[in-house]
Amino acid sequence: MQRIAIFPGSFDPITKGHESVVKRALPLFDKIIISIGVNAEKKDSFFSLEKRIEWIKQTFKDETKVEVMEYSGLTVDFCKKMNASFILRGLRTSADFEFERAIAQTNRFLEKKIETIFLLTTPEHTPINSTIVREVYKNGGDASLFVPDGIILKQ
Repeated sequence: MQRIAIFPGSFDPITKGHESVVKRALPLFDKIIISIGVNAEKKDSFFSLEKRIEWIKQTFKDETKVEVMEYSGLTVDFCKKMNASFILRGLRTSADFEFERAIAQTNRFLEKKIETIFLLTTPEHTPINSTIVREVYKNGGDASLFVPDGIILKQ
């Protein structure tokens, strides 16, 4: 049985922190599916779904164990559909831990066969999140400092 992990998020945009978590998790899994959650009722994404998928594919173009997909609905249902036994999450702060713990425990109630695996963000990536990257970008700052190499955010 393959060890498949789902790494869910909005990735709006993908950051160096996301990239680091995936690269560090690669030895643990046979496949990591970076999964962009889509809510048809919400139109709050800053960057288009197509652009986010393109950036993720570009970031991991040399990693055969990484795929990118969109999904809607519950993450545990998507895991079952993809035969994934793991949900991968990165933790930057204690606030992230409390939020992610609640979600992981709820997912565990919904599907006991799916485990959530947490990786701590490396210290240099701790302050980076997609919200901050968007704010830097919207206000004309150099957001390329916070996204994987090769991703060009244009105004």
